[in-house]
Amino acid sequence: MSSAAEDLPSHAGAVVLTAVPGPPVWPGDPETLGATPRTGPDGVPGTNFALWAGGAEAVELCLFTADGTETRCPLTESTHEVWHGFLPGVGPGQAYGYRVHGRWDPWTGARWNPAKLLLDPYARAVDGEFALPPTVYGHVRDWPDQAVADTVRDGRDSAPYVPKAVVVGDEDPADGGSWRQERPGTPWADSVVYELHVRGFTMRHPGIPPELRGTYAGLAHPAAVGHLRRLGVTAVELLPVQQFAHEDHLLRRGLRNYWGYNPIGYFAPHAAYCASGTRGQQVGEFRRMVRALHAAGIEVILDVVYNHTAEAGEFGPTLSLRGIDNRAYYRLADDARRYVDHTGCGNTLGTGHPRTLRLVTDSLRYWVTEMGVDGFRFDLAAALARSPRDGAPDMLAPFLAAVAQDPVLRGVKLIAEPWDVGPGGYQVGAFPPPWSEWNDRYRDAVRDFWRGAAPDLADLGYRLSGSSDLYAWGGRRPSASVNFLTAHDGFTLRDLVSYERKHNEANGEDNRDGTDDNRSWNCGVEGEAAEPEAGRAEAADAGVGALRRRQLRNLLVTLLLSTGVPMLVAGDEMGRTQGGNNNAYCQDNEVSWVDWSLAREPEWRALTDLTARLVALRRAHPVLRRAEFFSGRPTPRGVRDLAWFRPDGREMAEGDWFTPSTTMGMYLSGRDLPGRDPRGRRVRDASFLAVLHAGAEPVPFTLPGPPWASAYDVVVDTSWEYGTPSPRYRGGETVTVRERSVLLLQAVDAGRAGPKTG
Repeated sequence: MSSAAEDLPSHAGAVVLTAVPGPPVWPGDPETLGATPRTGPDGVPGTNFALWAGGAEAVELCLFTADGTETRCPLTESTHEVWHGFLPGVGPGQAYGYRVHGRWDPWTGARWNPAKLLLDPYARAVDGEFALPPTVYGHVRDWPDQAVADTVRDGRDSAPYVPKAVVVGDEDPADGGSWRQERPGTPWADSVVYELHVRGFTMRHPGIPPELRGTYAGLAHPAAVGHLRRLGVTAVELLPVQQFAHEDHLLRRGLRNYWGYNPIGYFAPHAAYCASGTRGQQVGEFRRMVRALHAAGIEVILDVVYNHTAEAGEFGPTLSLRGIDNRAYYRLADDARRYVDHTGCGNTLGTGHPRTLRLVTDSLRYWVTEMGVDGFRFDLAAALARSPRDGAPDMLAPFLAAVAQDPVLRGVKLIAEPWDVGPGGYQVGAFPPPWSEWNDRYRDAVRDFWRGAAPDLADLGYRLSGSSDLYAWGGRRPSASVNFLTAHDGFTLRDLVSYERKHNEANGEDNRDGTDDNRSWNCGVEGEAAEPEAGRAEAADAGVGALRRRQLRNLLVTLLLSTGVPMLVAGDEMGRTQGGNNNAYCQDNEVSWVDWSLAREPEWRALTDLTARLVALRRAHPVLRRAEFFSGRPTPRGVRDLAWFRPDGREMAEGDWFTPSTTMGMYLSGRDLPGRDPRGRRVRDASFLAVLHAGAEPVPFTLPGPPWASAYDVVVDTSWEYGTPSPRYRGGETVTVRERSVLLLQAVDAGRAGPKTG
């Protein structure tokens, strides 16, 4: 076997790699990729290693001791381009990596470089962090002519600067094999999703021991789980927890990738979130976290990033897939030296290739069957739904077809972020069943209404009622729409009512990063402690804070009354702020971490109480979480299952939908719901009238009388910060709805009205 430097030009800075010779390698088998501890021939324990490396000329398995000593074991067996071998005596905890030999010809997409230690794509655990000195790049990064630097191979050894894969056993002894359990199995229609960051949610929680903060064990702690149970959410959607790396441009600025959308290990729980160790312990700790959440009735959904990797474009580092088979794992341009970039991150994973597709689907099944998760939210999912032929979005693309027929994956919750940055990448409403989608059209319509932007009421009506215009095809249901007002990307809910401009200076990009389309309203003053804007001195009084909190209540009530699957973001229920930073991807600090001290302040505790109350109301009333779309047709009782009302008490006519208005009433009838209970009986529920008023002045609103209702009881009035009065109004009565508020009423049927109570 030739050395890594043998065919390198002298100007490449080549060095001859040396290591301790390895022990004999038995043939092993190619079927199970990765490192698998097992009993070998004659009952000898050891580990089977298997790596698919299409086009490679040779593969070396490299074992590492704690002091960094490297032992190289050539894998001489190759079956269908899978290089494999069994090493007796090697077991869990062993650190390893690969060196893959082959041609260096970037002009044709060939970028093999055995000087670079590569992470096993199937590694179950990763020990160490990626540093990014020039030696971890496959090319000579500091080549004088930067235009062609990526074409000059660098022969320096990267092993001291990259983390190692770790052999992991089937069971964690600390679990005793007992981590598998019954899943909550919450139906989509009953789900309330809560997006959180493992580290950010737990770092400042006073009830979590300091040594557990920022970790899987911290999220499993009763203090963290107790808050989730108090809110009543049914699922947590975890920002990326697959092993990721920090970008070089962030490290040079003293920052880190906080969100984690820069993956390098699709099977490994991110090691930095583990309190118990990084030599495989992260697997057991993650499983115990899942078990604790399941025991509380809470599902676990992972935000996964299969659209790109941390290796970036042609000038990025060589860490794993690029050095194994660049041409198979990535989409290359017609000029194969370049990468197709539908993600804005430098590369796009080539899921049209069978082996890349297998890597992704094997990883997904692993997280379901071995780690216990209940579903996935796919970052930039449109990149996965592109044709391998012409790169256009195609809902029959190999990835979607593979998931649809997979007996494991088709039964879990699947959420698409239905866009990417490539041509034609906006695909909201296009994903096939059983996929759900982040619905940004819901976000924009509701934000516009509450900021007084004279929205299209027809569009708003569709969003509040489940977005049937987007999803009522192919058997899809309202649960196809994941309704959200905020997410990790963008303003927090409190910042949405406190800032009109992004304030991202701390990111070190001259405030150029992050969207300018925030659809926010600062209630007259920019920021939390800013001076009033010129000519707006009247907005600087204490009323600004009260108005902002009312707007928060309006937004939360609207979200949790809307048909579809609501998604909350951690901390929004207690007024978390990022100081106007709408792209805090690199702020691993108090900017992004949940500030639990807010929970002690009366006004924010009241907001948390309201959120929990609304979630409980939704859980108690099937009319608020319908599994089927509304028909809009009258029932035999003469009442539509969904009706819209003007302030004068009349049903909205066609022309009203296209007339700007700040007020609308939404009537949800529970008298004849389309679903049936497990015994086949008709489901009946209460009926509700929600009056949404975004105007700056109070408005008289005439409540519809019989047959809609004889009377109405107040459930929520957002004009009240602490509690809500509970009067009873008569049907046909005109009530005053306070400025910028929601009045939620429960209908009382004829014969049950009685006297008004307030």
